[in-house]
Amino acid sequence: MLFLGRLGELSLAGGSLAIGFANITGYSVLSGLAMGMEPICGQAFGAKRFKLLGLTLQRTVILLLLTSLPIAILWLNMRRILLLCGQQDDIATEAQSYIFFSLPDLIAQSILHPLRVYLRTQSITLPLTFCATLSIILHIPINYFLVSVLNLGIKGVALSGVWTNFNLVGSLIVYVVISGVYKKTWVEISSDCLRAWKSLLSLAIPSCISVCLEWWWYEFMILLCGLLLNPQATVASMGILIQTTALMYIFPSSLSFGVSTRVGNELGANNPQRAKLAAIVGLLYSSVLGLSALLFAVMVRNIWAKMFTQDVEIIALTSMVLPIIGLCELGNCPQTTGCGVLRGTARPSFGANINLGCFYLVGMPVAIWLSFYVGFDFTGLWLGLLAAQSSCVVTMLVVLARTNWEIQAQRAKELTGSHVTLEEVDHDHNHDNYDDDEVKDSFCSLHFAESDDHSSSNNNNNSQV
Repeated sequence: MLFLGRLGELSLAGGSLAIGFANITGYSVLSGLAMGMEPICGQAFGAKRFKLLGLTLQRTVILLLLTSLPIAILWLNMRRILLLCGQQDDIATEAQSYIFFSLPDLIAQSILHPLRVYLRTQSITLPLTFCATLSIILHIPINYFLVSVLNLGIKGVALSGVWTNFNLVGSLIVYVVISGVYKKTWVEISSDCLRAWKSLLSLAIPSCISVCLEWWWYEFMILLCGLLLNPQATVASMGILIQTTALMYIFPSSLSFGVSTRVGNELGANNPQRAKLAAIVGLLYSSVLGLSALLFAVMVRNIWAKMFTQDVEIIALTSMVLPIIGLCELGNCPQTTGCGVLRGTARPSFGANINLGCFYLVGMPVAIWLSFYVGFDFTGLWLGLLAAQSSCVVTMLVVLARTNWEIQAQRAKELTGSHVTLEEVDHDHNHDNYDDDEVKDSFCSLHFAESDDHSSSNNNNNSQV
């Protein structure tokens, strides 16, 4: 966004629109599908069924690469879609140029997301941080070289993002190979990775829906900005603000991943009370993060936009909305952490239902009503988000408070057992992780769907999820 802002208001608006479209149709889908492997890998690691991690990694990479094909076709036709949605022709043309040169990023993301989950569920986080930091540091000179030296303009900004993500993928693969992390978990690539997809898809699809519903809200707001009184200024300001929320989101998102891993590991190891404690501690920390985000937004409201642009109108719009974003983070931080708890307990469909109800049945109507009918214009969109986040965090906390952790531990045993195959055991030459009776038993406990959780709960005083 910093480099787009230096290229002018049109490039900033077009790039913001392209990033929004890419998030709606591509990145959110890939990210959400990859999260389907998180409960499997987290609980398998806790249960010491290490080979399952490597097999799930292979399946997820294949799933994301196949999903990228229709996404790429959609991206190639983005300009037509934007024009049908009522966007200005010059902004749509600029956006098409950006997204065309972002196409290779689909390959990078299809490998990067599963690789991150694979490492994170083993509590390997420092290498992730180091590799990401190195890639970000290299991103600045790469951007300068493509945009300022080669004068590629908005194309250079898109290519620099692709280049940076491939750098991150390459550095993570180098770490995995050199460190030997793969030795305990890797299985030889075979037809096994093309079988037994039902369990993965049963988690990946709800996870994808949950992530997409939340991501899409922000991107729909960019599209709605194009229908406001001053579309170039509002779209550009929205792009800056969404990047700002993305920056704030790093901290609760990281906490969410950590909580998900810990909860999944403890449930896989059959420690339900320790999983519950991890969830409670994570939610308490998330409240502190929410307060910190609010203070940050209020403190920088008058200077933040000046880092991206010198346009007076864009700066004014951004400064006006930043305090509202801070209030949104008070709800977003606990809500994001709560989603991590749900992923750790392999209940992504709960998160999808909560996001659907709160963002689209509460937040979206409020945003449209305030912006287009009451006269709040740009501010109304963000007040709608505040309404969505407030209802979302309350609903999430109610669901988590009613969780039966003993039932979740039993489901974790069934989930990891249902993925074990005889071929998988053959790949483990030492036979350390499974014995014959364990494998046979695992085939007798394949019914781990969330409906079982409901039926078990009904037998337990009908009061717990």
